[in-house]
Amino acid sequence: MSNRNLYLLGATVGGTLGGLLPGLWGASDFSGWGILLSTVGGLFGVWATYKFVVA
Repeated sequence: MSNRNLYLLGATVGGTLGGLLPGLWGASDFSGWGILLSTVGGLFGVWATYKFVVA
């Protein structure tokens, strides 16, 4: 698996998990919090992939 695919996988998993978090307190998936946490989760997924898998 190439590094590019690993980064995409990390971003997808992180973004999905981050987007699901607002549902825990009853917010909509398409609320501002859902979009913000999905973005933060995607960035965290890319960082975690770099830190723990690639490097």
